[in-house]
Amino acid sequence: MKIVAFGDNLITPEMLKAGLTQFQENGDIVEIRDWSHETVESLQNDNIKIEQEGANAVEITDQNLLAEIADYDMIITQFMPIGKQVIDLAQNLKYIGVLRGGMENVDVDYAQSKGIKVINTAGRNARAVAEFTVGMILAETRNIARTNAKMHEDIWYKDFPNKDNIPEIGGKTIGIIGFGHIGQLVAQFLKGFGAKIIFYDPYVEGNNLYAEKIDSISALIRQSDIITIHMRATEETHHIIDQDMFDLMKPTAYFINTARSALVDEKALIAVLKQGKIAGAAIDTFDDEPLPANSAFLSLENVTLTSHLAGSTADAFKNTPKLFAERFLSAQK
Repeated sequence: MKIVAFGDNLITPEMLKAGLTQFQENGDIVEIRDWSHETVESLQNDNIKIEQEGANAVEITDQNLLAEIADYDMIITQFMPIGKQVIDLAQNLKYIGVLRGGMENVDVDYAQSKGIKVINTAGRNARAVAEFTVGMILAETRNIARTNAKMHEDIWYKDFPNKDNIPEIGGKTIGIIGFGHIGQLVAQFLKGFGAKIIFYDPYVEGNNLYAEKIDSISALIRQSDIITIHMRATEETHHIIDQDMFDLMKPTAYFINTARSALVDEKALIAVLKQGKIAGAAIDTFDDEPLPANSAFLSLENVTLTSHLAGSTADAFKNTPKLFAERFLSAQK
């Protein structure tokens, strides 16, 4: 099998070369090409456009990247878009391997209409996101981020939004919405704090070693002191956390989203934070990215904001090609 793999600024050609050696040991031919941008920021800008508008939103203008692509049986990509332009040129293509959990940068429907199988790398950054989620919970509840910002302004800050009720995680009820790779790791990590962990996921049967299953989101939200969501963004889950769900939260509750902005009605979240109906939130993904300078989030003191960082660690990027190769080749046996 002939494989062409496209590196970028975060999964570099060198990482691809090291991670895809199993294909070569299997007798496959692997060629590595480079879709790196001048800066990581410019790469992320293209990635944001693709995630918001689809795989055909960014055209591949460097024809060297697509040279003789009709000869290849498999394309492997992390961020480079594989839309109709590429698929039409890759006439012998049988597989598209995506080095990420989602497949936003691939025109999946068009590929499947051509008989091409699209394979993602589920859970490839699960640990990165889970660890980040725990960090976001601590940053918001214990005022770590906002205190750091004030200290850099030479302000010894104590006047926190939650100054009269700063919680500990131990003894609290943590509600996890979505209990796949990431949700299960979050539960494992937070159990070590002495928290009670509950989860909602209609596709997971029974209780987990670290968590108790709850039959409805509304029941989970009513019980939880901290709520964190880890679902995929689909038509079914769009705005699954809306005004009605926020109305069910305790006034002392914290809401964490390190997943996808489409899961949450942003306007409703901003409204409940402005009104102080929940204690606070920590948010890593937004409807508009980069976050506009006039965003209402920036006027709020009871929210911790980060720039879509949860899954981005050197370890996650470095290990993904090897993980994909292992899974693909195991499935062929």
